[in-house]
Amino acid sequence: MSCISDTQTAARTGITPDADADAARSKQRVGVLLVNTGSPDAPTPPAVRAFLKDMLSDKLLIHNVNWFVWQCIVRLFILPRRGVTSAERYKKIWTEQGSPLIDAMSSLCKQLSARLTTSNTQCTFAMGMNYGNPSIQSALEQLQAVQVNKLVVLPLYPQYAFSTTKSSFVRVQSALKALNWNCEWSYIDNYHADSTYINALAQSIHDAGFSKEQNDRLVFSFHSIPVPDVDAGDPYQKQTQETARATAAALNLTPEQWNLCYQSKFSKYCEWLTPSTHDTIIRIAQQGHERVFFICPGFAVDCLETRYDVFYDIKPTFDEHAAAGEDGTAREFIYVPCLGKSTLQCDVLAHVLAPYIDECNALGAKASAQEHTPQEMR
Repeated sequence: MSCISDTQTAARTGITPDADADAARSKQRVGVLLVNTGSPDAPTPPAVRAFLKDMLSDKLLIHNVNWFVWQCIVRLFILPRRGVTSAERYKKIWTEQGSPLIDAMSSLCKQLSARLTTSNTQCTFAMGMNYGNPSIQSALEQLQAVQVNKLVVLPLYPQYAFSTTKSSFVRVQSALKALNWNCEWSYIDNYHADSTYINALAQSIHDAGFSKEQNDRLVFSFHSIPVPDVDAGDPYQKQTQETARATAAALNLTPEQWNLCYQSKFSKYCEWLTPSTHDTIIRIAQQGHERVFFICPGFAVDCLETRYDVFYDIKPTFDEHAAAGEDGTAREFIYVPCLGKSTLQCDVLAHVLAPYIDECNALGAKASAQEHTPQEMR
């Protein structure tokens, strides 16, 4: 089920191996692994339980607890209850293509492979999930099979966090060891301040209709993380703040025109980053802004936390507390979608990957030149 875009075979290219032999020898082969959190295989209780069991067994995600007690809680209480309730939530966001997250990731692999493959470099993309399918190991197996010269791992978490980015790194290391694959590889651990990313966020907000002249309010909502992680050196909070400030600056906003908050707190076993999105949205709803624009920059593609939490929890909370305008019209809550599988997203990821791809292009060009240089001139 891994999304892997490979144009090397004769069946797909129409080029016979013999005719393309010289180019194949000099062409650099780059494997790019796009990582995300993952999704259940189906919006059913058994599939959701399997997905949650995998996720709730990650010690980088769940820590500061007695592990034996925690696993008992997971199996006896969380999985039986959340398996049913979460399955109902996933049903509300499921599409004809299946999971929105998996569909978007698959599309990005195909688009980026076509976009970044050049005469000197073949870019093969695969997607692997921290939890569920396709797994990181299965994606790496496919990249190993096409014998890439270099591997680049890009988790689609713009801001680094122990529970996401570091967890992905550990899983990639473990998978490479299991595959006995000693390849040259690079790991991109964040792109929170990348200029193309910031400009894409600003453009998406503008495209949604945001106007500072109309007294619109902008809310940046990021997934919350445990405060003990921040205390232990996790740069996530700092990076979310920098992303929000840079995007607001790109829109020429003053500090009074935007808010930063944190959503989707998972458990009550520790303190989580605040201010909470719930409290923030209630306060803003009562302040009388005609329109409130809501964006989740930490999610590269829409998922349960955006498609369900925003429309079935956060927006209803806003509507409940919003006072009518002076003319009696209701206040408006406008969600700005994630960059998803858009051209803007492809622009961002291509820019983030550019230094690694350019290096391989240069090597491929050099190898190609040597292939076509007469022996006596070398």
